[in-house]
Amino acid sequence: MTTETISAPLEEARARHFGDARAVIFGAGIGNVLEWYDFASYAIFAPFFAPQFFNPADKTAALLSALAIFAVGFLLRPLGGLYFGRLADRKGRRYAMVVSMMVTAVGCLTIAVSPSHATIGILAPVLLVIGRLAQGFGLGGEIGASYTFLVESAPTNRRGLWASSMFIALIMGSLLATIIALVLDAALPAGALQAYAWRVPFLIGALLGVYAIFLRKGLEEPEVFKKAATKGTRQSTWSSIYENRAAVLMVIGLTAGPTVSYNTWVSGATSYSINFKHMPANGALWALLIACVVYIIVQPFWGMLSDRVGRKPNLLLGAGFAVILAYPMVTLIQGEFWQLAVAMSVSMFVLAAWTAICPAVYAELFPTHIRATGTAIPYSLTVALFGGTAPYLQNWLASLGRMDIFSGYLALLNVLTVVTIVMMPETRGRPLT
Repeated sequence: MTTETISAPLEEARARHFGDARAVIFGAGIGNVLEWYDFASYAIFAPFFAPQFFNPADKTAALLSALAIFAVGFLLRPLGGLYFGRLADRKGRRYAMVVSMMVTAVGCLTIAVSPSHATIGILAPVLLVIGRLAQGFGLGGEIGASYTFLVESAPTNRRGLWASSMFIALIMGSLLATIIALVLDAALPAGALQAYAWRVPFLIGALLGVYAIFLRKGLEEPEVFKKAATKGTRQSTWSSIYENRAAVLMVIGLTAGPTVSYNTWVSGATSYSINFKHMPANGALWALLIACVVYIIVQPFWGMLSDRVGRKPNLLLGAGFAVILAYPMVTLIQGEFWQLAVAMSVSMFVLAAWTAICPAVYAELFPTHIRATGTAIPYSLTVALFGGTAPYLQNWLASLGRMDIFSGYLALLNVLTVVTIVMMPETRGRPLT
């Protein structure tokens, strides 16, 4: 038998392996691209569409109202986590990912076609709320199903690396929204973004949702889920949650600080800079674009590091430096482009140490029969309470001239995360049972 005869099957197997890996990573990530594209589009375009839904005479009040609705969308995340988490644990990860994508796409389309306040009065913000609630409900389910699907499909010694693709997908959504905003700002006449062009990104989001639905229908369930499903053992959701209450509390503590950090820098910093530091919108968007590129580049390196040295060192670096840098990075932003670019890039570089591996850490904390629900419920509750309110709180305290309070709040929640990391077990290499 020749070397060529032996190597041919090996090459075919290797090609299938990498093909399957790409399908899993892209299939799990595409939903997160869309989910966070929608969320980032809302945050980026809020200064432009807020006067369309609220009284245009007071732009600050209109913006704060729009950001309050941004936070309202997060209230449905825990319910989405419960519903789609149970769906993923009972009927399959892939099935839950497809259905959650449908809900999110409908929410995006609702915002895109909503008439303005001048046309239908109070019904305009009502439709905006409905669209955001649908997005929040869909995203609440997306987290548990997609995180679990990705990590269960990954090789044991590569879970950190594979998990890092998830927040690359998330930030790609934000990056795509930023690029579209820059293109619209450059290509359209003055006033067009506020008048009508803010609808464009939401229409694009709805179309991406249709594509994601068809893509996910072709995925295969992870083997670990198939094996668990064949055992036929059923336990009530709440008894399983209680049985794994220590892991639930760990997810809450691990998420509290980083979710505020993420929403501060990815969702809130641009509107804060534009409205309170009087930065041109174009400059703020370019600063966000640069920070997103930095964030994407470092994700896989943090993921690979955790596969070598463990999850806890990564998490401690991310949350620990977030505590140290909270005040100087927020204070650095004074209206200059370079200040915002540096503050966002440094903060998101540090944040990546946590985000790169959090899907792997969450999945490694729970058994298979409750993994999606156990991840989604505490994660969604924490993000709803702390993350969804961060851009509003940031801009509200800025309007009062008290960003020092916001910096302290950001640091304090990351201290909670540091304490949780110290108390948690090392999960690298844990078998998924």
